[in-house]
Amino acid sequence: MFKLNPENGEIRVKEMVNYEDFKLYEMEVIASDKGLNSLSGHCNLTIQVTDMNDNHPEISIKSFKSPIKENEPLDTVIAVVSVSDKDSGDNGIVDLSIPKNMPFKLRESSDNYYELVVSEPLDREKIEKEFLFHIEARDSGSPPLSSNVTVHIIIVDQNDNAPVIVSPWRAHGSVVEEKIPRSTDKGSLVAKVIALDTDSVHNSRITYQFLQVTDATLFSLDQYNGEIRTMRMFSYRDPRHQRLVVVAKDNGQPALSATVTINIIVRVLDVNDNAPSFDKDKYFVNVMENSPIGSLVVKLNATDLDEGSNSDIVYSYSLYTSERTQNMFKLNPENGEIRVKEMVNYEDFKLYEMEVIASDKGLNSLSGHCNLTIQVTDMNDNHPEISIKSFKSPIKENEPIDTVIAVVSVSDKDSGDNGIVDLSIPKNMPFKLRESSDNYYELVVSEPLDREKVTEYDITFTVTDRGSPPLSDNETMTLELLDINDNVPQFPQSFYTIRVMENNAPGALLSSLTAFDPDLHENQYLVYFIIEKEIANTSMSMLFSINPENGNLYALKTFDYEIEKEFLFHIEARDSGSPPLSSNVTVHIIIVDQNDNAPVIVSPWRAHGSVVEEKIPRSTDKGSLVAKVIALDTDSVHNSRITYQFLQVTDATLFSLDQYNGEIRTMRMFSYRDPRHQRLVVVAKDNGQPALSATVTIKLSTVETAVKAYSDMTEMPLEYDIFSDLNLYLVIGLGSVSFLLLITILVTIVLKCQKPKPSKTAAPCRNSVISERNSTIADSTLVSNDAYWYSLFLAETRKGKLVVRQPMPKGSRYIVSSIPRGTGLTDTSDSAASTLQVSISTHFSAFLP
Repeated sequence: MFKLNPENGEIRVKEMVNYEDFKLYEMEVIASDKGLNSLSGHCNLTIQVTDMNDNHPEISIKSFKSPIKENEPLDTVIAVVSVSDKDSGDNGIVDLSIPKNMPFKLRESSDNYYELVVSEPLDREKIEKEFLFHIEARDSGSPPLSSNVTVHIIIVDQNDNAPVIVSPWRAHGSVVEEKIPRSTDKGSLVAKVIALDTDSVHNSRITYQFLQVTDATLFSLDQYNGEIRTMRMFSYRDPRHQRLVVVAKDNGQPALSATVTINIIVRVLDVNDNAPSFDKDKYFVNVMENSPIGSLVVKLNATDLDEGSNSDIVYSYSLYTSERTQNMFKLNPENGEIRVKEMVNYEDFKLYEMEVIASDKGLNSLSGHCNLTIQVTDMNDNHPEISIKSFKSPIKENEPIDTVIAVVSVSDKDSGDNGIVDLSIPKNMPFKLRESSDNYYELVVSEPLDREKVTEYDITFTVTDRGSPPLSDNETMTLELLDINDNVPQFPQSFYTIRVMENNAPGALLSSLTAFDPDLHENQYLVYFIIEKEIANTSMSMLFSINPENGNLYALKTFDYEIEKEFLFHIEARDSGSPPLSSNVTVHIIIVDQNDNAPVIVSPWRAHGSVVEEKIPRSTDKGSLVAKVIALDTDSVHNSRITYQFLQVTDATLFSLDQYNGEIRTMRMFSYRDPRHQRLVVVAKDNGQPALSATVTIKLSTVETAVKAYSDMTEMPLEYDIFSDLNLYLVIGLGSVSFLLLITILVTIVLKCQKPKPSKTAAPCRNSVISERNSTIADSTLVSNDAYWYSLFLAETRKGKLVVRQPMPKGSRYIVSSIPRGTGLTDTSDSAASTLQVSISTHFSAFLP
């Protein structure tokens, strides 16, 4: 069942795994090495087979009873069915069902056993005589599997319906009167009794018998067809009134029966001297169009005062009735009923006229006639029709109000309200319908269109008549809108703040300023520009560049927070429409400080080196100010926060240093055991990461003072003298730094003024593009889909190196260079364009022409 790979230990399925055969496999696997004295280890592996829903449920009919009697009581068991499924879990849970609308139901009797029982009364004459259906078993797997078995149940008839006599027809009660001439011949048909039985063929077989007869020698009854005939001719001695009682019995067990009484009146032979006469000379009737075939239109009635066959009437159409009318309506010649023969359509003919003749069956037939007019009543049976006469699509989104988009005509073949139609379109659309002439409408623009909100409209024209119920039809047209350049490019923000860490690399990507234009095609294609602005005689394009196609903003130089802290300029996005539309956004570049400046100690002032010598009286009190270290840091506030610490101190119990203000004070009074010279090394650290520092060494010497001097000192406190000295040192230090800064600025200005202007013949900087085409441009305003803007610098070396401010795409391209960019001014008349073919890969290389 499973195959073990002896080399890598993989166990794979070797034969088909069947959950129903084995659910669990246990094995012991031994791992042996290939040593001279082979050693081995073993493990036990248990493989449990997960069941899959691969077995259909099984149905077994344990018992089945068919046919069954139609009067079987409710809950009678017809069949016992068992179900099973070899799967497990939900896959093995089975539900049993039969079709709906059956007079049977399934009733669970025990686990997986069901009984099919009678759930409704069985009447063979009202329901089906047999039932053929499926019992379906479906499991609860996913997907579920099912199976079914066919059940054929036959309903056996019971004699539960008595015969019903349908002829001769009895108007009231069970007595029928028949009139026959006294001259009736032997064997003439007097009457025919017809009885029907709704039971099955066997039970419904009818036989007829006389239950009572006035003269048994005068009449005979056929027991099978119910015909009553004369056995001889009437004589004048026979009574004028004869009474016959006929019983009709079925063939059931026990037999059921019905009776009819026939009174036969023997009359004198009549002379045909009366013509049939209609109730009216003219009839007017209405018939609804689309009336079902066989529908009764009218029943004409004509009477004849004669007797016998002379009063029997036959109805027929006269020669004046058109063939079309006769084909449309059927006249019953026996009872005068006129019924619909073919489908009546109001739209074909609205009126039918006919003449009907009533003729008796006398030897010399007499007749009468009447005129009948049938008017067809219109029925709302024709759907309105829509015809699009003209339709303009696509249209521009700036089409003016009341512009005609389509011309639509409507019609309806019905009449009256059924033929009056209304045309409509969906609400909440920027269109309206305007009636131009009878049943003609114009679809016009009713509100301003905006393609950016809705690109196309599916306009459904719905035409509805006013019939009851109304009929309708519709037709849908798709209207497309053409774009116009009516939307300016939109930036997600109106103001961008971009933080750039100082000491950045030239060509670094700062941000991507992407605008969106909801227009289409060329109206949507955007080009990005930096709006020129000079700061300290430096153009923005010398500091930053933007990719005109994707809005990527690059830095062209390294920024120093201590020199330039922020830049404010505008970027414009312009589409390619005609005329083009544009918008701009304000960009605020903030240079973020790095901790690149170490603290500078400005107090105590050091004339030479980093060692400061101070003298203090040995009698200095505890807590007296000895010195104050002041350091300055030109970085930002966070990085320039200074803390002070002793790096080295001769006696740590003698002096304390405030870490925030740098004040050095005595922690106790001097004793004669303390050395006369004290050495303090103070380090000033900034708050950057990593922190930078500066150190100062203070040499303190203690001196003895006279009593007078001491008294003088008490009049003027020591702290005041020391503090005055510190102020002097601070003023001198700050003045020195300011003087050095002023000298540096003056030297920079002088060097700037003496720098020679760039030569037009050898421009170190050019506006250039990278292009896939070998071309030459006149100035730096070329914009194309296959070009990328770059500022190229020819380094002032003999090797002719190229310096780019941003990365260039890989592949073979042409560098098309235009005019020099020295001061930002262009003079195309004196510029010399040049083309360089470059192969751009991971390592940039250029080939100068």
